[in-house]
Amino acid sequence: MAVVRTSHILVNCNLPLKTALYVQGGLVINVYLFDWGDTLMVDYPNVAGKMCDWEKVEAVTGAKKALEVLSKNSQIYIATGAADSTELEIQRAFERVGLSQFISGYFCKANLGLSKGTPEFINAILKKLKTPLSNVAMVGDNFDKDIKPAIAAGIQPFWFTEKSTESIPNNVKIIKQLSALYI
Repeated sequence: MAVVRTSHILVNCNLPLKTALYVQGGLVINVYLFDWGDTLMVDYPNVAGKMCDWEKVEAVTGAKKALEVLSKNSQIYIATGAADSTELEIQRAFERVGLSQFISGYFCKANLGLSKGTPEFINAILKKLKTPLSNVAMVGDNFDKDIKPAIAAGIQPFWFTEKSTESIPNNVKIIKQLSALYI
């Protein structure tokens, strides 16, 4: 796999140029920002250290199929709050579960200099991507760290949760399975 560093962001050059856009609920989404832990890969709470070095790593149910389908017409990026992993270490974790082939790049504290959970983190990513806000979605499992900053930045949030969701903003799409992003 050829990987090129542009503006300190790893970009997978083996991905085909995206010519068609995926339409989700009337929205044209051509860039998906995915959270890492418990959105695409299982984050075991009692395991310490960098995920790339864990004895056991596992993709979240449906992650491979979702990324495979979405990456045909959209770019997929990881937007993670993992403060102790570099982008190369994050990529290694995704390689171990067979997901890295679908990912265009990785955004983390190491390459942005910002912590996740703020609109500034999302805005720094958007500035690098140079994509209209209306064409970007954030998919994550944590309302405070993934969804609130996405709302504040003006991009489409998809909350991946099994929780009760009675009092959430109207623009937040709730998904209980990753397949809801493409079915």
